[in-house]
Amino acid sequence: MYLFHTRGNHEVYQGKQWSCLNIWLILCLFPRTCVSNPSKPNFLLILADDLGIGDVGCYGNDTIRTPNIDGLARDGVRLTQHIAAAAVCTPSRAAFLTGRYPIRSGKWHMGVNCKSRHDHCHHPLNHGFDYFYGMPFTLLNECQGTDDPELAKSLQDTYWLYTQVTILAVLTLLIGKLTNLFSVKWKIIICLAICGLLYFISWFSSYGFTKYWNCILMRNHGITEQPMNLEKTTSNMLKEAVSFIERNKHRPFLLFVSLLHVHTPLITTEKFQGRSRHGLYGDNVEEMDWMVGRLLDVIDKEGLKNNTFIYFASDHGGSLEAHRGNAQLGGWNGIYKGGKGMGGWEGGIRVPGIVRWPGMLPAGTVINELTSLMDVFPTVVHLAGGAVPQDRVIDGRTLLPLLQGTVQHSGHEFMFHYCGVFLHAVRWHQKDSGTVWKAHYATPVFQPEASGACFGRGICPCFGDGVTHHDPPLLFDLSQDPSEANPLSADTEPLFDTVTRRIGKAVEEHRKTLAPVPQQLSPYNNIWKPWLQPCCGTFPFCWCDEENNKVHGML
Repeated sequence: MYLFHTRGNHEVYQGKQWSCLNIWLILCLFPRTCVSNPSKPNFLLILADDLGIGDVGCYGNDTIRTPNIDGLARDGVRLTQHIAAAAVCTPSRAAFLTGRYPIRSGKWHMGVNCKSRHDHCHHPLNHGFDYFYGMPFTLLNECQGTDDPELAKSLQDTYWLYTQVTILAVLTLLIGKLTNLFSVKWKIIICLAICGLLYFISWFSSYGFTKYWNCILMRNHGITEQPMNLEKTTSNMLKEAVSFIERNKHRPFLLFVSLLHVHTPLITTEKFQGRSRHGLYGDNVEEMDWMVGRLLDVIDKEGLKNNTFIYFASDHGGSLEAHRGNAQLGGWNGIYKGGKGMGGWEGGIRVPGIVRWPGMLPAGTVINELTSLMDVFPTVVHLAGGAVPQDRVIDGRTLLPLLQGTVQHSGHEFMFHYCGVFLHAVRWHQKDSGTVWKAHYATPVFQPEASGACFGRGICPCFGDGVTHHDPPLLFDLSQDPSEANPLSADTEPLFDTVTRRIGKAVEEHRKTLAPVPQQLSPYNNIWKPWLQPCCGTFPFCWCDEENNKVHGML
């Protein structure tokens, strides 16, 4: 979980660049008018990580217990065609908005530094947030280390002991040699130093590189844990969110809680282990639901229920390839084909979407119209009394008229589904007929062929020999075939040529709105740069636990 929040007076300014990873930056927009107008709501935005639409009770699951999320849907509005990502993941929309007084808690996932270890150019506090508590990177399997905690501690203690002894021995021999205190051959000193270096490299290659350098927890600009203490992460982040709400109940706030749940390695506290019927993944979903319930409880306890706009969604569908041995560690995407990281297949992009605002939104409403995570930005801006920028294309649409029932149809006509920078599919909501068409220009090659996922690769590629290109595109009528099981053709669909031409024209128009920017995921940017590595202690011996006042340096 990651905490990001705002409160108090609000200023708006404009930046110059965004990518698909920046969508959540813009949620911190708060106009100055928000403070003087008490009718403006608070905002609690909760984002799960890789939660399948079929994992939640209110979306049809009857084997995993999610009473709090189900209650949120019962008291609010449930969106059935809520899309996780679309045109925002294009080469550029050329800007993002930031404001003042948000808090973010959870996973930032956008990096920290540009040119030095301490410039923090990508840090949340440099992009509109007033407070941050969470991971600056993503949650990796290596963060968990070995499954045996006693063995992990033993390995850590052995590593530090051997490292310090080796350094002390090399320094002693070196000083003795230079001061003629005793005679020792240079070969011995060099050999000992090389052995120590090789041990360091072998250790970090097998265990430490990722865990000690990327699995870190930050509070604002400071590192509090490196590596993270995963046993306490859930409770610590929940306490941060609850404390923030309690401290700021008398003034408008925006709290963005970006959950670590239910991303692998599925960090689950002992209280919830073994409770579900679906192994560790089900346990993790049920713990996530408990966390949502805890946040709802504090909103209710502080008398904020009727004045708080609550939004719950997931950033992707379930990850089908995630597994440990024979155990499945990813989610269930219901009737929908595919999963996380598969470009345009519905299972990876159709996600839960729930909104609650008592007294303002009709309870128990189900909306079957096309909506998107991108819609949260203009919705929050609208409710906070602000205005979206007029000098660029904004892919989202305010949800408020649809949520309140003043309009019956979505403002979206086309959505463009990318895998990285590659356009894979386009969705067309044909207004005159209500039909939702989807054209796939590229689809991943499943391994094995009929498996429905890329088990052979571990993750589906976006381009190259791992992708099949389609010309004409694969066309589906999602209104009649939401599972994308029966591709249409000119022989089976009289409107095939008309629909594919109209979608092709929309693609041409869409590409005219894009501006090139440096690729954040370029090969150069994917190379590890030690001078940018966040570190507490003395690099490369990064290890600290601020809670217990422990910092480890070289000696």
